[in-house]
Amino acid sequence: MFLVFDTETTGLPKRWNAPISDHENWPRCVQIAWQLHDDFGACIEHKDYIVSPEGFDIPYESEQIHGISTALATKEGGAINSILADFTAALAKSKYIIGHNVKFDVNIIGAELDRLGLDTSITTTHILDTCTEHTAKLCQIPGGRGGKFKLPTLSELYKNLFDDDFDQVHNATADVEATARIFFELLRLNKFPVKQITAGERLISRLNETFKETVPLIGLSHTNLKAASATLTQDKPEPVLVSVVPTEAPLSTPFAHLHTLSQFTVLQSTIRVKELAETADQMGMPAVALTDLGNLMGAFHFVKSVKQVNAKRAEDDDKPPLKPIVGITLNVCEDHLDRSRRDNGYQIVFLAKIKAGYQNLSKLSSLAYTKGFYYVPRVDRKLIQKYKDNLIVLTGNVYGEVPSKLLNVGEKQAADALLWWKEQFQEDLYIEIMRHQQKDENRINPVLIQFSKKYDVKLVATNSVFYLKQEEANAHDILLCVKDGEKQATPIGRGRGYRYGLPNQEY
Repeated sequence: MFLVFDTETTGLPKRWNAPISDHENWPRCVQIAWQLHDDFGACIEHKDYIVSPEGFDIPYESEQIHGISTALATKEGGAINSILADFTAALAKSKYIIGHNVKFDVNIIGAELDRLGLDTSITTTHILDTCTEHTAKLCQIPGGRGGKFKLPTLSELYKNLFDDDFDQVHNATADVEATARIFFELLRLNKFPVKQITAGERLISRLNETFKETVPLIGLSHTNLKAASATLTQDKPEPVLVSVVPTEAPLSTPFAHLHTLSQFTVLQSTIRVKELAETADQMGMPAVALTDLGNLMGAFHFVKSVKQVNAKRAEDDDKPPLKPIVGITLNVCEDHLDRSRRDNGYQIVFLAKIKAGYQNLSKLSSLAYTKGFYYVPRVDRKLIQKYKDNLIVLTGNVYGEVPSKLLNVGEKQAADALLWWKEQFQEDLYIEIMRHQQKDENRINPVLIQFSKKYDVKLVATNSVFYLKQEEANAHDILLCVKDGEKQATPIGRGRGYRYGLPNQEY
C-alpha cells in the first residue's frame, strides 16, 4: 500500500541534516494529514488532524503560511500521542511513503515520535518523492543550482500536469490530496521511475484502464484555516501603543535616533555620514547614533562631522552640543567559527558608552570579519561575554533575537533569550519598539511591552533609519512595477529579509 502524507509545522529546522533526536532543532507538527491507497491506487482511508500546541506556541510567521494560529490549534487540536497512534497504524499497513519533499515531513514526525519515546522506524520506510530532479526536468523551471532546472513546488508541478491550480496550498489535507493525484498521474503517464515500485508496471496498466484521461482528485472538502483563525481574533481590537504625532507638530520630548545606518551599510542605506550629523542638528536632537551593519568604517567620519556641527552650534546659539554615539549592528550566531552551515544569526545593536566600549566594539567587529565571516561577518555569545564591558545593547528590529523568536519560534524561547541578554548587560539592555504599522511589528510590540514590565527591562523607541528624506525612500526603497496593466510591489533588500510596498504617489 501507499501512504501519502504531509505536515504543517511551527517553522523550519536550523540544520537539515540534524538527527531527529535533536529536538530543539526540529520544529513541532501542528497539522498532519494522510491518504492510504491500495496497491492499485484506490484511496481506502483519509485522515486530517490539527495538533494541540502543548508546551509550545505557533509562531506568527508560520501562522501566516498555513493559517493555523495557537488559538485555533488550542480549540480544535487533538493530543499528539493519540494522533500519532492513528498515523502509525496506517504506516504499518504501508510499504511506501509518498510526499512532496517528503523527507522533511518524515523527520518532523520522526522527531515527534522520538519526543514521546516511541518507535521511529518511519525514518527507514521506503520513500517515493515527487520533488526530484526527475520532476524538475519535467517542469523545466530555470533557476536551479549549477545551471539545472529548479525543483518544482507542489503548486508548480500540479500546474504543469493538470494546467490548473488547487486551493488551500499549505493546508496539509489539500496538499496530500494534490500530491496523491500528482503521484498517480505521473505513474499513469509513465513519468515516474517505476523501478522503485514492486509490480509497478501492473499498477501503471491498472491506472490507465481506470482513468482514460487523467487521475482525478478524490473530492475532499478543506477547511479554510486562515479564515478559521481569523474568526477567533476578529472581535479583538488592535492594540494601541502610542498616539501618532502629526509631522508638523513639534516634539515636546527630546528624541534621538539610536538605530541609524549610513552609506557604509552598503546597498541598503543612502545616508551620508556628514548629512546625518547636519540633519540631526537641524531637527534639534540632543544626540544621534551610528549603528552600521557589521562595521565601524563610518565611525571617525561620523565623530568628525558631529564636531563640525558643534563648532557651528557654539557660534550660532547656546544649544548644548550634539552627542555622537558610536555603535554597530552585529550578526550574532550560535558559533562564529562554524562554516558547516549558513547561520547569519540575529542582528543586535551595540552602543559604546565610553572609549573603552568603542575599543570592545572594534575587537568584535574585527573578529566578525577575520574569524567569523561566512556570508556575513558574525560573532557569537562567547565573544560578546568576553568584550561586553562598557556597552549598551538594544534588542534590534524584527531581525533581532527576541523579536525574531517571537515571530518564528515561540514566546518562551524569546523570553529565554531576553533573560540571557539581561543577565549579561543588566541596566544596559533596552527593548526596542518600532512602529511602522507593519503586521509583524503590530504582532510583537504588545508582547515586547509585556516583557518590559515582567522582566524589568527598559523600553526605547527606535527606527531602523536607512534614509534621511521621504523622497529618498520612495525613489530607492520602494519601487513600482507595472505588469499586465496592474501595479505590483517589488521586493527591496532590508537586513536579512525583504519588505514590500508601493510608493505614496501615483505614477
